[in-house]
Amino acid sequence: MKILSRTLMLLGLITLALSSYTAAAQEAADPLEFAAKAIGAGLAVGLAGIGGGYAVGVAGAAAISSITEKPEMFGRSLLFVVLGEGIAIYGLLIALLLLLVV
Repeated sequence: MKILSRTLMLLGLITLALSSYTAAAQEAADPLEFAAKAIGAGLAVGLAGIGGGYAVGVAGAAAISSITEKPEMFGRSLLFVVLGEGIAIYGLLIALLLLLVV
C-alpha cells in the first residue's frame, strides 16, 4: 500500500511540474490568464494526489491490520482504500475543468 500512496504523490507532483508546459500556452490570447489556469490545475492535481496518497497509505495500513484479525472485513476495508483514491480523481477532474471549460 505504501508503494501505491507514493505513486499517487509522485503523479501529482509530476503533473504539477508539467502543467505549465503544454501546447495550449502558445495559443492562449492572454499568457497571464493561461499561466494562472495552469498553476491552478497543477495545484489541484498535485495537492489532491498528495492527499489521496496519504489517505491510501493510512487506510491501507489499517485495512491490512483489520484483515489479519478478521478476514471477513476485506470488503469494507477495500472500500475505504478506494475512497481515498477517489480524492486524487476529483483533483484531476477539477484540473480538467479549469483547463478546458473556464
